Amino acid sequence: MKPENTALVLIEFQNDFTTPGGTLHDAVKSVMEQSDTVDHAVAAADAVRKAGGSVLHVPISFAPGYGEITSHPYGILAGVVSSTSFVRGGWGAEICEELTPVDGDIVIEGKRGLDAFGSTNLDFVLRSKGIETVVLAGFLTNCCVESTMRSAYEKGFEVITLTDAVGATSPEEHANAITYDYPMFSKPMTTEEFTSALTSEDALADSSRGY
Repeated sequence: MKPENTALVLIEFQNDFTTPGGTLHDAVKSVMEQSDTVDHAVAAADAVRKAGGSVLHVPISFAPGYGEITSHPYGILAGVVSSTSFVRGGWGAEICEELTPVDGDIVIEGKRGLDAFGSTNLDFVLRSKGIETVVLAGFLTNCCVESTMRSAYEKGFEVITLTDAVGATSPEEHANAITYDYPMFSKPMTTEEFTSALTSEDALADSSRGY
C-alpha cells in the first residue's frame, strides 16, 4: 500500500443517511453514534489527502419517480422508494456537510444500485489513476459497502474496509458483516489503524504482506 496508489471510496455519505431530518437517518443513527462513523470518515479523508492519495465520493441518486429502476422494486431498493430517499436535486441526496468534496476529490456519478462499480465509471477512474489499494467507508455496512468490497476484491484490488467508518440499520447486522464477511474479502481496519499505516513505512510494508 502506497499513498499515491491508494483511494478512499466514500459510499453514500448523504444527508438522507447522515443528517437529522434525513429519510433514513433514524434507521442508522444508533450505529453511527456507536462508531462515530462520520467523524472517522472525515479523519480518513483528511489523512488520505495529506498523504497524497485520492478521495472518491460515490453518492446514489434517482430522478423523481425512480424511473431508472423497476416499477415493482423489492428488497433494499423498495425501502429507498417507499421512503422517498436520494431524490436527485433534493437536500437528502446531497453529500453531507462534513464530507463536502474539496478540490482534488472526485465525485463518481451514476450509482443506482448496491455495488458502486455496477452502474458507474468507478473502475475506469481507479485504474486510470493507477490505484492499487481501495479503502471503503460508508453505508450500509452489509449492503452497498459489502457489495463494493466483494467486487473490488474480485477485480484484483487490495481492499481495506474501515470498520468504524461504516454504518448499518442495526448493531447486529453491522457486527455480523464486519466479523464474518469483511475478513473474507478485505483487510478490516479501524480508521486509526489505517491512518497509522498510511504514515508509517514499516506499517505499510507489513500491511502489503498481509500482516
